Order: sequence, then C-alpha cells, then structure tokens
Amino acid sequence: MIIPSGAVRVLVATQPVDFRKGMDGLAALVRESLGADPYSGVVYVFRARRADRVKLLLWDGTGLVLVAKRLEKSSFRWPRISDGVMRLSSSQLSALLEGLDWTRVRAVRMQAPQATL
Repeated sequence: MIIPSGAVRVLVATQPVDFRKGMDGLAALVRESLGADPYSGVVYVFRARRADRVKLLLWDGTGLVLVAKRLEKSSFRWPRISDGVMRLSSSQLSALLEGLDWTRVRAVRMQAPQATL
C-alpha cells in the first residue's frame, strides 16, 4: 500500500462526500468542513454514499497524494454516519482498507518487566 505506516494520524470524515472530487476539492473540504490543514501529514479518509468506495488524502512532504479503492464483492465497514471526524490508528486503517472489521483491531499494551528477587 502507498500510505505511510507506523505513527501516523488518521482522521475519518464520517459524512459521505461527493466522489467526483479530486485532491483539490478534498483538500478544500478538509480546510472548510473539518477545520484542519490538508498539508499537515495527517491521512484523511473519505467515504462515498455507497460503502464500497474510499479515498485517502495525504501530504507526503513533496505533494498531495490521493488514493482511491473500491471493493468489488463487499463493502467497507464504516462508523455510523454523523457530523465530524473520528480517529483511527494506522493498524485500523490497514484493516479498513482490506475490507476487514477495523473495530476489532486493538493496540497491544506493553507490560513493564517484572522484577525478580
């Protein structure tokens, strides 16, 4: 996949958007509707009305990147439609893009080593 991995912020616009928009239209939507900076390095995720399509917009340091994906035989699992945005981890984003149930992806908590006597 083209998107960065690791410690990256991922914000999902929960309202469906017009999928005729390209990178400039989505960047304007990030600025105006989400009140955020599309050139900040955050990955912005947009959904279509039909749950089978997704677009990602991100700044890679040299330019805007627009990634689009359509699932052929299933649909993406989306959060309930509401106003605003929600945050995903990079692991949850990977699961979403694979068409998996991203709500089941949890971070592994590291335990402190036990002292031995």
